[in-house]
Order: sequence, then structure tokens, then C-alpha cells
Amino acid sequence: MGDRPYVLLSCSISLDGYLDSAGEERLLLSNDADFDRVDAVRAGCDAILVGAATVRNDDPRLQIRSAERRRRRVKQGRPEGPVKVTLTSRGDLDPRARFFTHGDGEKLVYCPDPTVPELERRIGPLAKVVALGGEVRMDALAADLGARGVRRLMVEGGGSVHTQFLIAGVADELHLVVAPFFVGDSRARRFVGDGAFPWCAERRAELVESRAIGDVALLRYALSDRFER
Repeated sequence: MGDRPYVLLSCSISLDGYLDSAGEERLLLSNDADFDRVDAVRAGCDAILVGAATVRNDDPRLQIRSAERRRRRVKQGRPEGPVKVTLTSRGDLDPRARFFTHGDGEKLVYCPDPTVPELERRIGPLAKVVALGGEVRMDALAADLGARGVRRLMVEGGGSVHTQFLIAGVADELHLVVAPFFVGDSRARRFVGDGAFPWCAERRAELVESRAIGDVALLRYALSDRFER
């Protein structure tokens, strides 16, 4: 585990802990100032990871918005944007998704061994398919990224992926942004699902920062002894 990347989880939620509404239209939980903060965090990372459900539901570009931040990375001898990473058990990813079609940088898709043939047929040369045995485990995924030179990984969801990283103890830092409203619908997706988390009433995560960014609140937690202060 010593060679794995520094793992930073980033998430925006409602006051009642939801990632989105239950409807088809995407719910915006943040504001422009916080979007810019997230963009700056992305610019400092080597890779950005989202789950296959996020690729399907939100169709994110996962690119750095600021032209100045992109130029700064290039001047440093780094790619213009972080490596894009996703994981899937079934391989049902649309090659037309912006994850694949936007940006010229490296794209990686992790999956179980049996999913490889269908996934390679589906997405072709758009991304590199990486098999991780009978199932995709977050410690194995992180170790593989570390072997590929990724030193700082940003995980942007969704709830299933955040749950897996947290339960596996493969997380060093959490940025949780809380929007000032409720969703109030249990059909919506939550920040995390059920699980045996390392942080509980007997072992509390350390809150290292809390601040208002416009009308949202940023809560920053240290989740491991690798936390970068």
C-alpha cells in the first residue's frame, strides 16, 4: 500500500446527504466559486476517477476548465489534464460518453477479467482496458495506478465508488461540500451506502478545515496518517 497514490475523495451533497435528485435532470449542489476550487484541486492531481454509473448518469468531461491551469501543467512537463479513470463490473459503457470523447489524455477502464473481451469490443481504442482479476478491488486498483506513475488520485464519485474506497481504507482525505437545501426523496442517490467504515463513533475522522464558499460549506477531513497538511 505504500506505493499507492495519495487518494482524495471529493463530493457535494444536500443537507440530507444526497448526491442528486431522483429525477432525470442533474441537480447542481455547488456554486461557481466552489466549481473553481474543485478545478484547482483537479489541476493538482495526476488522475481523476469516477464510477461507471457516474459516466452514464452525469456524462462528465473530467477536464480542467481553466486554460491557465492547463498551461501551468504543461510548463511543468505534465499532461494538460489528469488521466481519466473509471471502473465497471458489467462493461456497459457508451463509447460516445464524454469520458471517452473529450480530451486527448490517457483513459483507463478497470474491470474484472471476464468483462475484458466485451468491453474492448465496445470501446475499441478509446481507452485502455485493465483487468483486475475476479473483481475490481480498490486497493488493487490504487496499486496499479501507483505502478503507472499516478501519485495523486482524485475520486469524484459516485456513492458506490466512495463507499468502496472508504470501506477498503484506501482514502487519505475527504472534501465534503454541503449545499444549503434538502432533497427529501429516498429514491435519490446517497453519498455512501451501507458498510463497515473505519470511521465510526469510536474512531472519529479528523476535521481539519471548515469554511463557507458562498452559500455552501466545505468540510475537509483527514482520513489517514498520510494526510497532507
